[in-house]
Amino acid sequence: MAVETKPQILVAEPWAAQEHKGGSEELGVEYSDTKDSDLPSLLQEFPEGGLAAWSTAFGAFLIMFCTWGYTASFGVYEDFYTRHYLKNETSFAISSIGSLTGFLGSAGGIISGSLYDRGYFYHLVITGSLLQSFSLFMLSLAKPHQYFQIILTQGLGSGIAVGLLYVPGLAVVSHYFRQKRTLVMTFVTLGSSFGSLVHPIMLNNLLNGHLGFANGVRASAGLTSMLLLIACLCVRTRLDPPTTPVNYIATARKCFHYVPFLFAVSGAFMFKIGFYYPTYFLQLDSIKHGINITFSFYTLVILNASSCAGRITSGYIAAFTGVLNLTMIAAISCGSVILAMTGLRTLASVAILGAFYGYFSGVYTAMEGPLVATLAYNPSELGGWMGIYFFIDAFGSLLGPPICGVLLTSHYIWWKPALFAGIASLTGAAMYVFMRLVYMRLQENES
Repeated sequence: MAVETKPQILVAEPWAAQEHKGGSEELGVEYSDTKDSDLPSLLQEFPEGGLAAWSTAFGAFLIMFCTWGYTASFGVYEDFYTRHYLKNETSFAISSIGSLTGFLGSAGGIISGSLYDRGYFYHLVITGSLLQSFSLFMLSLAKPHQYFQIILTQGLGSGIAVGLLYVPGLAVVSHYFRQKRTLVMTFVTLGSSFGSLVHPIMLNNLLNGHLGFANGVRASAGLTSMLLLIACLCVRTRLDPPTTPVNYIATARKCFHYVPFLFAVSGAFMFKIGFYYPTYFLQLDSIKHGINITFSFYTLVILNASSCAGRITSGYIAAFTGVLNLTMIAAISCGSVILAMTGLRTLASVAILGAFYGYFSGVYTAMEGPLVATLAYNPSELGGWMGIYFFIDAFGSLLGPPICGVLLTSHYIWWKPALFAGIASLTGAAMYVFMRLVYMRLQENES
């Protein structure tokens, strides 16, 4: 429901600068009426709670559970396809299914973000939910060795659905929260961690159990459809879109003329090249090293349970370290753990590396939304900034897993993809370091 209907002009000041001026300012942005001299105040006031606010946050949590939570369970499919369903396909071809889903899920943000800012939130959420449900049910009809049936449903269909849902689901909580924004966004992204904890357990037991592929995928599709229906009933917008639509050419210019944001998107691109290597290959790596198969089925559970812990604690840690510092630390830690995967040999090493990587990857993922919100100039353009950031970041997701699959080869030479992914991630972490240095320099100059 709209709380402000008068045309507005936002005289923007970077959010980052606002945060350094103290938490007492609700937004730090001045609003001027184009018709008279009264300053509207409703947009400067955030509920910071209430039934509508928390139900929206819960609905966004479920959206993340059913989108990125499901996408993060692709390691189960990677293992199942490699050993059973697509035995004739290369590791490059199989990993391309998951990387296409990840690419479209992130890159789609540039479209869904702009539509979100124009007031099409409900259209995006309903369409994305229906498409995700439809794609998963169609995946259950895919036959063994029919690669294109699987990549069209799981790679293309589900990827587009994630792209439609991700940015709107994350950005809508900014309608209700300002002081608690980072903490609530952390809670919302926690949904993908819980999803990546539940879905692998469910899929491993269903696909490798008595139900088999078709009925197992249908069961997971049914759960996902029910939760997305609940999400659609919960999420609500609070603010009307700007009377004058956001100019995205101007928004893009702002983004690419702001040097910290340039370093941020460069870091995201390089970091995401290596980011999905443990998620997609850890279970297969464990099995191929002769580790107990029952334990191997729970490697992703270990990783994703740790990711939950990382996301839960990240909001509290960020209150002390700052969003930029925590993003930088998490990226360096993830890259270091990926490099350490060159030494994966035993059950203990799988458990330790999975737990450490899960924790730091959870922290990193939880900070992505707050990072862009910190760098963005004003709330009305947040969808656009997020869209641009995740669009560029998506190309890293698209390139990384297939390259790792090529380096792995049919002989399973594990040190090559681990070394490549680790170096790529640490290169991205270095970009985040430069981002922070330039950002702090700009803040010093402004003060």
